[in-house]
Amino acid sequence: MSLAIHILACVFGTGSWVAINGLWVELPLIVNVLPEGWDLPSYLTVIIQLANVGPLFVTLMHKFAPGKMKEIVAIYVIISIGILASLLMVFFWKGTTLLVGTPHSTAFLTLTFFLSLVDCTSSVTFLPFMMRLPTKYMTTYFIGEGLSGFIPGLVALGQGSGMIKCVNASKPVNVTTGNFTEGAIVHQIETHYLSANFSTETFLAFLTVMMIFCLLAFIFLTRVPHKMLHEVQVSNEVLHVSTTELELNKYIPEQPTDTQSFSLHDPRKAMDKAKLAAETQSVLVSTFSKYSKQQLLFIYLLVVWVNSLTNGFLPSVQTYSCLPYGNLAYHLSAALGSMANPGACIIALFVPKRSLLLLGFLSLVGTVFGAYNMAMAALSPCPLLQHSEVGAILIVLSWILFSGTLSYVKVMIGVIFRDESHSALVWCGAAVQLGSMIGALSMFPLVNVYDIFTAGDSCNMNCPL
Repeated sequence: MSLAIHILACVFGTGSWVAINGLWVELPLIVNVLPEGWDLPSYLTVIIQLANVGPLFVTLMHKFAPGKMKEIVAIYVIISIGILASLLMVFFWKGTTLLVGTPHSTAFLTLTFFLSLVDCTSSVTFLPFMMRLPTKYMTTYFIGEGLSGFIPGLVALGQGSGMIKCVNASKPVNVTTGNFTEGAIVHQIETHYLSANFSTETFLAFLTVMMIFCLLAFIFLTRVPHKMLHEVQVSNEVLHVSTTELELNKYIPEQPTDTQSFSLHDPRKAMDKAKLAAETQSVLVSTFSKYSKQQLLFIYLLVVWVNSLTNGFLPSVQTYSCLPYGNLAYHLSAALGSMANPGACIIALFVPKRSLLLLGFLSLVGTVFGAYNMAMAALSPCPLLQHSEVGAILIVLSWILFSGTLSYVKVMIGVIFRDESHSALVWCGAAVQLGSMIGALSMFPLVNVYDIFTAGDSCNMNCPL
């Protein structure tokens, strides 16, 4: 039964971000069809941030009307919206309409908003729902969340999304010398995308099936025998309380050993002592199971910072940092980086460390790797060690370690808040979305307005050796 719940929690977790992650990895094929072309990623960035209206609404409902927020009903609604939007995307993603005389992919962008609404809102609904299950299943949920990016990435690789070949092309040009103009043939290397092994519609249908599996997993999780979960949670609570037993003995008044004197000579005093003991135990257990306000503030800031890096700052520049090293380096960094996420979650399952000092250190290490990735993106199309295999190996390793270290931090923070309270998980989800929004909106003008980053072309590397 425990293994079955682990599988269900994992499948449930894959539905959290599978739709948007799937669209991102399919972009190399989508942009060749839709009129926005490679401006489409900038549109997606804005749409995803607009979808944060969903988690904002849920968070405010938890704050000001907690009794009216039906969590299970909300999850059913958002997963159903995700399934419907994914299904409609299969048939209408190519649809365009004229706006101000210019064709725009209104169907694709509208359905993307609803998919973003589902994925963003999952941060403040899926996580609090996991509060109903024992702590060990929280880590499994995060493994599924990591797989929500890894699985579509593998399918896209099998599809051949983004695979290119370098073609020697000839193009006629006019050359003017003085008063004379004559034709000439210019030879140059062009980048051509290879034909996909299966259609975009098939890929979108696959995303729809994954959302359906998420719904089925959620249905089964809501029907897990309450008695079994209660027994596990009680045993965990007893184990936790036993760690404070020595401290309790310091404060609980000594009980009389004479049963007769306890019950007959001074019954009121005995009742007061029992009441004091119960109150003392409650206060001490609360004290030992909670973090201080300063520690909680540090953890929430850590959530915002880590998610701003992993969901905002760095994804916007991955192509700029990797493509100058070649197409293979780019695909390896994307695939292995996605694999590092669930890998870190599995490590957290067997080696859970809640030390705030360790989590802060790992966040610093992940930030250093992220800074290296950002620096190589800023130097594109001529980053360091571009013509060396060492450079390609370093950029791939940097992306793997960046994703792995920060994924471990996110998992352990989720476990910490799971043991804190239901509201702590809700605010954790809100902090996740806040960090993601800060990162994405900060990078949008840098990438799409000021053109700070220049894309590298693996077929035309005209950089000095």
